[in-house]
Amino acid sequence: MPSGWHTQDPASADGIPLKKGAKALLKAYYRSGHLPSPMGGFLEPLRVRSESDGSGTILLECSASSLRYQLAVPKATRAEKTAVKEAQAEGGALDCPRCESPTHRLRRVEGHLVGPCCGVRFGRAL
Repeated sequence: MPSGWHTQDPASADGIPLKKGAKALLKAYYRSGHLPSPMGGFLEPLRVRSESDGSGTILLECSASSLRYQLAVPKATRAEKTAVKEAQAEGGALDCPRCESPTHRLRRVEGHLVGPCCGVRFGRAL
């Protein structure tokens, strides 16, 4: 419980977790479409980060209310990891399997291949 006259705990800088309609928001995000905000307006991406378990988190801000939200991105599936491993063995371009934009290449981060748009780890870098 906060001390003094405050009746609420301070708001988290990480944002409010988005749970309702998260799959539809992720699909629109991967297509680089507009993300509708629960408060009206649109959600604009601020930051993408990787989590320790291989999943990702996208920090979003509402254009109408300036509230911040976070959207959890699930870990890579076995099929996605296999596709990245095969492309790596062939020596081809390592595109992010989730993004529909061909300009999103996987990046090396601390020995892992990470999607720049989603923060998900797709395997180890060679």
